Amino acid sequence: MINSELSHLRGSPFDALRSLLDPLTPAQNFEPLILTIGEPQHKPPQLMIDALRANEHLYGKYPPVAGTPELRAAITKWLTRRYSLSEGMIEADQNIAPVNGTKEALYMIASVITERAGHNQTKPVILLPTPYYHVYHAAAVMAGAEPMFLAAGPDTHFFPDLDALAPELLDRASAFYLCNPSNPQGTVASAEYLKAALELARKHDFMLIVDECYSEIYDHTPPTGILEICKEFGGSLDHMLAFHSLSKRSSAAGLRSGFCVGEASIIKTFLNLRNFAGAASPLPVCAAATALWNDDDHAEENRALYRQKFDIAEEIFGSRFGFYRPEGGFFLWLDVGDGVEAAKRLWTKAAIRVLPGHFLSVAGSDGVNPGDPYIRVALVAPPENSKEALTRLANSL
Repeated sequence: MINSELSHLRGSPFDALRSLLDPLTPAQNFEPLILTIGEPQHKPPQLMIDALRANEHLYGKYPPVAGTPELRAAITKWLTRRYSLSEGMIEADQNIAPVNGTKEALYMIASVITERAGHNQTKPVILLPTPYYHVYHAAAVMAGAEPMFLAAGPDTHFFPDLDALAPELLDRASAFYLCNPSNPQGTVASAEYLKAALELARKHDFMLIVDECYSEIYDHTPPTGILEICKEFGGSLDHMLAFHSLSKRSSAAGLRSGFCVGEASIIKTFLNLRNFAGAASPLPVCAAATALWNDDDHAEENRALYRQKFDIAEEIFGSRFGFYRPEGGFFLWLDVGDGVEAAKRLWTKAAIRVLPGHFLSVAGSDGVNPGDPYIRVALVAPPENSKEALTRLANSL
């Protein structure tokens, strides 16, 4: 009586980490420091708290699945100024779907855009980068597609090599999940790369799903967004969906608020499905999200804190362990030779918990797992805590 597709799900990387480290005793001469989860520890903006309190009387009402007109308008205005879009390119009531954090939306969207194969038919494929965010894989499996992992290593700036994709594979694809800036590697796709990806989606009739949740944490240059590429193509949003979140931009992971923007027909169908799933944000949350999308100052203050931590990391590591400043996001992707062994050593010798790249990646047909040499380090704690953690980490390795 259980859906057989569930047997194809890969385990959570955090469950794998617990199995690896929980049997081991952490170093007793240090306070344990957790650098595994991308959960920002910066204080959420006061304007969010104020909006929640001012609208707390609305918790007694059922919220609309499409959010409030004010929220959709704030999102549309933010997209327009962030990506220098033409007025009217984004229609608030047609191209925007507010969501309860992008994690569940990234999972659910695969079921909207994937036609299940009939008996004795070949399954469609959903293309995923590896290393990868585990939700992409679960989305593909439960939508009845075959997950197709595409290696994303240093030779291609940690993005899949589009030129290596066979036309017959692309013809089978229903979707291509692309995280930009990349997670865990922190690199940013060029405009040329995004343009090529969108052209492939339109030529081979699949949906390009661009996870841009880390787009507002960057070192120097704002990452190019897929909407800027759409603008170059005349403003059409066909074959494209982008996802954004307040979890990272506003250090508001617990608010569970984000949005999806893209092709109007898909957004309409997506909202209809969400009606049945009951996936609507409470009205006070919509009010808080509206305030956050209308304000850019707090996001710049947030970025400044991450730049501080990039400076600290650069000072501590230099060129050791393959260190480079992340172009976007807040993870360090360090080459330590053997990520699993390094994670065990850091826990037992320094009481520092990091995530081995092995748990975020899948081996290719050559048997090589591109994440094996790496550890992912989340720079989410305040600068002073991060400095202590990174110093301890470097000394232990």
